[in-house]
Amino acid sequence: MENVISLLLGYLLGSIPFGLILTRATGAGDLRSIGSGNIGATNVLRTGNKGLAAATLLLDMAKGFVAVFIAWRIGPWAAPFAAAGAVLGHCFPVWLRFRGGKGVATLMGVATGLSGLVGLAYAIVWIAMLAVTRISSLAGMTAAISAPVVAFALGRSDIAPVLALLALLVVFLHRANIARLRAGTEPRVGSGKSAAPETPGDAA
Repeated sequence: MENVISLLLGYLLGSIPFGLILTRATGAGDLRSIGSGNIGATNVLRTGNKGLAAATLLLDMAKGFVAVFIAWRIGPWAAPFAAAGAVLGHCFPVWLRFRGGKGVATLMGVATGLSGLVGLAYAIVWIAMLAVTRISSLAGMTAAISAPVVAFALGRSDIAPVLALLALLVVFLHRANIARLRAGTEPRVGSGKSAAPETPGDAA
């Protein structure tokens, strides 16, 4: 029962569409009718408001962290269930007909909540890949994949499996980005392409 409660708690927190809430509250419009329709920070950036995009990114990370933080206090095995629920809630929010974000920012939040070292590695890989490639989607997917790898390396068999499953979900949700990467048409940060520059929040 503790695990079920944690899963539902994580889902409810994860499904809060901060990008949509912030853009509506500031009069920037309905995020679902802008650009890709994604509720993550990159699509918020397409409104032209970098501050809102940054706030969306941070809040999407925070909701994942908070879900896991609360779950640790519910039961010893509850945190991984809350982690899964938070990412699933962000990617498939019931309030938005299951059309959400791509999960990278929220996954960083839950990874940090599950293990500070895993979260730190996640952030380093994300930032380093973004700096080297200037391709947000590639940086986000690489960071997501790094989480279970680092967890296994640290001997955290209690959290590595859920992080592995969530990393697979993130990669799956980036399948259109992967197709563009293979075609050489994926936008780079600051490229000035009409598709709008990608930011770390693209995967959010």
